[in-house]
Amino acid sequence: MTKRALLLVNRYARKGQKSLAKAVEILHDLDFELITVPIKNPKQLPELVHKHKNAIDLVIVGGGDGTLNAVVDSLVETKLPLGILPLGTANDLARTLSIPPSIPEACRAIASGNLKYIDLGWVNGKHFFNVASLGLSVKITKKLSKGAKRRLGILAYGYTALQVLSQTRPFRAEIRANGESIRIKTIQIAIGNGRYYGGSMAIAKDAAIDDRRLDLYSLEIERWWQIFPLIWTLPSGDYENLPWVRSLEAEEVEIYTRKPEEINTDGELTVSTPAKFRAIPKALAVFTAAETSYSKTILRKD
Repeated sequence: MTKRALLLVNRYARKGQKSLAKAVEILHDLDFELITVPIKNPKQLPELVHKHKNAIDLVIVGGGDGTLNAVVDSLVETKLPLGILPLGTANDLARTLSIPPSIPEACRAIASGNLKYIDLGWVNGKHFFNVASLGLSVKITKKLSKGAKRRLGILAYGYTALQVLSQTRPFRAEIRANGESIRIKTIQIAIGNGRYYGGSMAIAKDAAIDDRRLDLYSLEIERWWQIFPLIWTLPSGDYENLPWVRSLEAEEVEIYTRKPEEINTDGELTVSTPAKFRAIPKALAVFTAAETSYSKTILRKD
């Protein structure tokens, strides 16, 4: 049976231009009927999804996490399932979902028809897949250039973090979660929905994209040397024994700051504080490899 798909490929993603023709050829061989739209500006994505929603069965997005973040709200609104071709630098959502990194394998994963329902994060009306954060990560996002990502790949994240770290000063915030109010001084607050972010770092050691919760950490660093233990613990999310890293789990979180602080969702600056965050269970259907088992629970749409 022919599957009708809207194929949206970010030509400016790290592997976008080279991969478009290959993806079209493979998907045609897999019996997909395609509406193909190369994207120059991710802001076009919601309009395109709504324009073609009645003529398609699914949306296939080729790009990185920022491209996926641009399309997520329209997918929720139209209830169309998502196929992912990981063409970006970090591809954290694809990593979380164990989607193969090669284009042929990713296409076959979509063709397998294996749908998983995943949670989404939500902040001030904006959905996100991986993580929303404020503080240091916002400075990294502003400093991180497309050129650096193309040249250095995933190493660009660490290189840019070292550049901006010396210029980052703590800010005061209030976190409200689980019936408590906590006042802190921090350089970064991150609220994760999925598992990976920022180039394969784990938001928490047991985080999953279907666990119906948000995982929060706050970096409350007072001495420069406290950075070094983070280098070893942040990639795995195993920072429980570091007293200057606050962590908590909640279904809803509120964050207040003295002045508006920009918030980064999946690598894109989208909203600002004051902010209300929620975990939205089973909010979106995504195609994954048939043998994939990426979480401790069985995903099923009730």
